[in-house]
Amino acid sequence: MIRVMIADDQAMVRTGFGMIIGAQPDMELVGEAGDGVEAVELARRLRPDVALLDIRMPRLDGLAALRLMAGPGVTNPVRVVVVTTFDLDEYVHAALRNGACGFLLKDSGPALLVEAVRAAVSGDALISPSITVRLLAHLNPPTPTGPPETGLSPRELEVVKLVARGATNAEIAAGLYISVGTVKSHLGSVQTKLGARNRVEIAAWAWERHLVS
Repeated sequence: MIRVMIADDQAMVRTGFGMIIGAQPDMELVGEAGDGVEAVELARRLRPDVALLDIRMPRLDGLAALRLMAGPGVTNPVRVVVVTTFDLDEYVHAALRNGACGFLLKDSGPALLVEAVRAAVSGDALISPSITVRLLAHLNPPTPTGPPETGLSPRELEVVKLVARGATNAEIAAGLYISVGTVKSHLGSVQTKLGARNRVEIAAWAWERHLVS
């Protein structure tokens, strides 16, 4: 079972997320915190597999709590997925610099929340598609280049392009008429061939080479 902790100052949000987590056969909710200080204390005591963390919380904001839970120099860091209403670029950059394993907007929907938790457990990072596309659109390489000889198959290139557009695994599967398991298999192969650590780096590779616009 994937043990999940939720930290948010809104009780209704905690209840909603808790219901989503509780409905998954491989997940369980192990704790809730209503502010940043309580979140850090609870994470250190419970050692959840994944912590869902809001940014704007009393006593200690989510970014400060994140630094204490997963930031540089933290021994045995907790996997943290930031879930917030605010998609400000400075929040995204600060969260990723300080060890976040994902960054979601609260309106992303249950499916993406669950996918982000599973991605964090597997060592991947999932960012809300709208944020991924906006951040990667700022990339501006000196000269447009095509894909190098990476050994990617035509199908793998199709998957890469959809990842770069911010599609989830389920959306890629539906768009290419393949199973989610096949998508994951393709992504694993792509990561190996590109030397990418996660789907964010796969998307950046595609954007840098102008494979999407």
